[in-house]
Amino acid sequence: MISFVLGVDDLADTRFAISPIHETVLSLRVLREPGLHALHLPWRRSVLGRLDAFDAELLMSLVGPDRAIADFLTPRPTRFAATFEEELAAVRRTPADLVRRDVVAVYPRGRLPDILRDITADDESVRALCGSICDQLQRYWDVAIEPSWPQMQLVLEADMTYRARQLAVGGARQLFADMHPNLRWHDGVLHIDKMIGAHRVVASGRGLLLVPSVFAHKPAPPVSSEEPPMLSYPCRAVATLWAPAPTGNATALRSLLGAPRTRLLGLLGEPLPTVEIARRLRVTPSAVSQHLQVLHATGLVTRTRDGRQVLYRRSPLGDRLAGQSARG
Repeated sequence: MISFVLGVDDLADTRFAISPIHETVLSLRVLREPGLHALHLPWRRSVLGRLDAFDAELLMSLVGPDRAIADFLTPRPTRFAATFEEELAAVRRTPADLVRRDVVAVYPRGRLPDILRDITADDESVRALCGSICDQLQRYWDVAIEPSWPQMQLVLEADMTYRARQLAVGGARQLFADMHPNLRWHDGVLHIDKMIGAHRVVASGRGLLLVPSVFAHKPAPPVSSEEPPMLSYPCRAVATLWAPAPTGNATALRSLLGAPRTRLLGLLGEPLPTVEIARRLRVTPSAVSQHLQVLHATGLVTRTRDGRQVLYRRSPLGDRLAGQSARG
């Protein structure tokens, strides 16, 4: 069990952060042990196809035999939503002695894989190994996480909104009550059960940083007792993240927009002027203009001037609506 002793000032300084590098590193567990992460199997299947030419042996070796991950790979976020590149730069700056300490800590029985053998060498070798790890993390982020990051960020932000409300309504007890069965709040101490380590960290005014995670399957504090209190925890609504987008149908779209605007939206896969649209639909230009104004105001079409003409075309949002209708 790992415990965080939190005083009044620490609770007042409890805050949230989003960390793209946390998600990147924690996702490695999903690749290695899919049986523990059934909700992420659609993501895993899609990523494996893109990783065919990617040698992930070094990255996978950073997940220890007990699924622990070296602390230096998940640095404490310095602001609410840092970019992946900012966080990766912090990892690159990790002193060699901390890299060595953290990697050795995730192999408590001392059997380091051959690919990590330089971790016990001189500081220059450790720094070179850290550089190789960071280079691979950048490539892995580009391929596996960055394409889905906007959707992931929305889920993480929704979880934080919910947790903030829990804290406002019921204090720390309600904040942690439904976060995870392994968490227990009692008399100013947050207990985290079923951990590899067993230590007690007194916050002493350093506060508590909460980092919601898509890929965490249970609460994950730092492995080292020397780190300030931080907790990565499974966020809500992960099951919705990889679910296929609901498909629409033409009948539903006509009910939403009306038949004339649905036909008009379907026509605007290419830029067209009002007169040409009216000719193709066999209606007056004034009637077309009225519908175009509504579709433009709602963000379903864009418009641009070409000489004396104004050309209209479906926006990305309009493309999605029209595409779903065509599949329905």
